[in-house]
Amino acid sequence: MHISYSELKTWAECPYKRKLAYIDRIRKFVGNEFTAFGKAIHSFCESAVVDNLTEQDYEDYFEMKFLQELQGLSGEIEFKKSLVEDMRSQGKKMLPQIMPILIQNFEDYEVFSVEEQLYLPIVDFDKKDYKFKGFIDLVIKTSDGKYHIIDWKTCSWGWDAKKRSDKLITYQLTLYKKFWCQKHDIDPKMVETHFALLKRTAKRDNVEFFRVTSGPRKTENATKLLVNALTHTVNNNHVKDRRSCDRCEFNNTTHCSR
Repeated sequence: MHISYSELKTWAECPYKRKLAYIDRIRKFVGNEFTAFGKAIHSFCESAVVDNLTEQDYEDYFEMKFLQELQGLSGEIEFKKSLVEDMRSQGKKMLPQIMPILIQNFEDYEVFSVEEQLYLPIVDFDKKDYKFKGFIDLVIKTSDGKYHIIDWKTCSWGWDAKKRSDKLITYQLTLYKKFWCQKHDIDPKMVETHFALLKRTAKRDNVEFFRVTSGPRKTENATKLLVNALTHTVNNNHVKDRRSCDRCEFNNTTHCSR
């Protein structure tokens, strides 16, 4: 048995929504142009870091991956052709900025891992044998001996201050750091966490790295949320949080109504 950050976030929004999605396996959202774009850009970032793609290869690689993702969704949804074309142009504008900004922020670094899997026991929860599951986009090590956990996030124009400080968003990196340190037996003081915003519609500065602090208190709070979610889950407490109904895909369906 395991839990991912996405599942934890869903539980925090509404325990009943988490039940529908992760226990009953009812999935309504299959993807769209935005998810296809995000996956294509993520794949590009991975190859740019690991395979040392040349700038001459950037556009061809992105086009190939974007088309693959769109084809995977064909038949499920009807694409907006104008949006897809805009995304192609926006992606091509963004691509040449990614590696220079990475180098600018971290200078002399070495790649430790890409798409590293986490599957570690949650020792703070002793009622059942649960593991925390996740994938870290990129871990690099800088010349000062510190490790940096980086998560690529595609977005529109960027994140405002409220979103940057939203605990349910930043807890992703907090928990990744906690379990990554557990996996490698590394002092958390030697690990920093960052979101890399890949801004699709920004007029300039389409790539931005910003550090997310994940100290002991924040780690403790994130762990408490995780343990609380697991406690309610094993006790089959799947209450509806009606405050989140308006933005829930299951609202007013045969699966859930107010």
